[in-house]
Amino acid sequence: MKNIFIVFLAFISANAFSQSSFKVPKYEKFKLKNGLTVYLMEQHEVPLINVSAVFDAGSIHDGERFGLANLTADALLFGTKKYTKPQIEEMIDFVGASVNTYAAKDMAGITSSFAVKDQEKLFDIIQQMLLHPVFDQSEFDKYRARTVQQLIQQKESPRAVIGNYFNAFVFKNFPYANPDAGTKPAVEKLNAADAKAFYESNYTTGKGAIAVVGDFKTAEMKTRITNLFGGWKTAESRMIKRVAPDLDFDKSRVLLVDKPDARETTFLIGGKGIDYLSADYVPVLVINTILGGRFTSWLNDALRVNSGLTYGANSRFSRMKYAGTFSINTFTKNSTTVPAIDMALSVLDSLHKTGINEEILSSAKSYVKASFPPAYESSGALARLLTDMFVYNFDESFINTFQAKVDGMTTAKAKEIIDTHFPKDKLQFVLIGKADEIRDQVKKYGEISEKQLKADGF
Repeated sequence: MKNIFIVFLAFISANAFSQSSFKVPKYEKFKLKNGLTVYLMEQHEVPLINVSAVFDAGSIHDGERFGLANLTADALLFGTKKYTKPQIEEMIDFVGASVNTYAAKDMAGITSSFAVKDQEKLFDIIQQMLLHPVFDQSEFDKYRARTVQQLIQQKESPRAVIGNYFNAFVFKNFPYANPDAGTKPAVEKLNAADAKAFYESNYTTGKGAIAVVGDFKTAEMKTRITNLFGGWKTAESRMIKRVAPDLDFDKSRVLLVDKPDARETTFLIGGKGIDYLSADYVPVLVINTILGGRFTSWLNDALRVNSGLTYGANSRFSRMKYAGTFSINTFTKNSTTVPAIDMALSVLDSLHKTGINEEILSSAKSYVKASFPPAYESSGALARLLTDMFVYNFDESFINTFQAKVDGMTTAKAKEIIDTHFPKDKLQFVLIGKADEIRDQVKKYGEISEKQLKADGF
């Protein structure tokens, strides 16, 4: 019942926010003496508080121990010096709060949402998780076993793993090739001591931030956060210089991943995209909306609505700190693999040859402007926005100028963006399907290499 109430309050907050002019609300940013960056944003519509904490502890630091960042983040919930794992779970459930951990490529962290009246208890739990995790071996062993089974099961669903194959194929030796959840052989070798060492090296205050958004007074919350985290002493933050990976391919390539019992082929077609801070993000988003970013996109119309070759097709730009990718994604019956790929390529080609007229551009601009505010309409989303600003080093002007940038799009700019950021040749193809049925047909798309879906790794 309490969970339902909190969801209802969040809905009210979301509607109140979306009806106002869309600007990032006022917030305060400061740094504790130990280097931890803090963001505080008051939102008084409902009696809720949302917390987002991030650290430079993503899978980019896994090395050969794939999945270590992911398991370390999850292990923060396995117990602390003060609370056992069951106690943490019972306290969170009893008040209808949420506390979650995660690890992505560029970061790892904690998110939490709770009622104002429960803040003392929840802040205590969050502080314990961040400052005093114990990495209990028995809990770690149980979770690792479940993770291994999940990784095995994922191999039965090509759509669940094709992104990992694609990243490994295009990023090669750059750490973005690492599968965030890990691989079966890598995860099986990990233990609680590995997670503890990873935590001690990467959860450092010098490269960490915490954002608190909700119903509080800034001065009081500043005192609370300082008292909770000001005395936290961690290892020195590591300065790692990375060179962005070269994704300018010299030829088209095909990775065929064999699933002998497959009745359909799942495929990604793509190449170089844009990094997180690209100045062209907004126009790229507008054009991609037309190509494959909404249900009425060209790709979905062609492959689903008009031809019935698939139940859905889309395109996306995945943006990360040092690089990004562009991909077209869909699936089809074994017998229609080549027609579906050819049609997807034809749609991409038409983007270049036909271009975008004023009517199509106007429709896409309206769609993007209407879709953007809801992405940041809740207090939880605003907390994540603030910590994203820390990780990717941008400020509120990105949000505050978004709609103006959309309005500034012209057909001439659209052509420039298409030519620059939507690859039309030297494409990279990843297909998961029955190799014996499609191998000879897909050779025409580029130099082909093969893997077995059941094999360990990617």
